[in-house]
Amino acid sequence: MTKNIFFSIAMMVTMLLSSCELVGDIFKTGVYTGVIIVVVVIALIIWLIRKVFR
Repeated sequence: MTKNIFFSIAMMVTMLLSSCELVGDIFKTGVYTGVIIVVVVIALIIWLIRKVFR
């Protein structure tokens, strides 16, 4: 049953999105995720430094 659902979703995505658009969306998501992770890590480092020096 799960294989049929996965296959159906994969077929719908293949029909609805062109490959270039899909690749572009994947890269956009990767960039945004990377930026968010960097901001969180920098904020954590600043918070730790403030915590140590107080």
